[in-house]
Amino acid sequence: MSQNPFDALGGGLDMNALLQQAQQMQEQLTQAQQRLAETVLEGTVAGGAVTVRVNGTGELVGVDIRAGGFDGNDADDLADLGDMVVAAYRDAKSQADAAAGEALGPLAGGLGGGGGGLGDMLGGALGGGQPGGGEPGQAPRLGF
Repeated sequence: MSQNPFDALGGGLDMNALLQQAQQMQEQLTQAQQRLAETVLEGTVAGGAVTVRVNGTGELVGVDIRAGGFDGNDADDLADLGDMVVAAYRDAKSQADAAAGEALGPLAGGLGGGGGGLGDMLGGALGGGQPGGGEPGQAPRLGF
């Protein structure tokens, strides 16, 4: 069988070039994920009374509580402290999500169907009939 089975899709799809592009995108994705894991973002509340650090993937890596702002024997102060830790984490996590979207967005768009990337080149053949693969309302399935 010497004929390319993808000729029926039009344009004679070069599988070697497609696989090479997929490998390059995988390498770029891995590098971006590594950079995110090494990035540290801070969320802070109450004028710096509580600061939380997360890495670019949203993993909690540190919590700082300024001394003198809370009475460890007062239940209300401790409840407020817990709320502030949660609020500071949410602040840091939203920054991490934005950083991840910025770092990974172009790569993910190239694999799905929205950015004229690999998913569009395959005409939605990554899974199902939807652009980028999958069923409506589901994430694309990648077969490599």
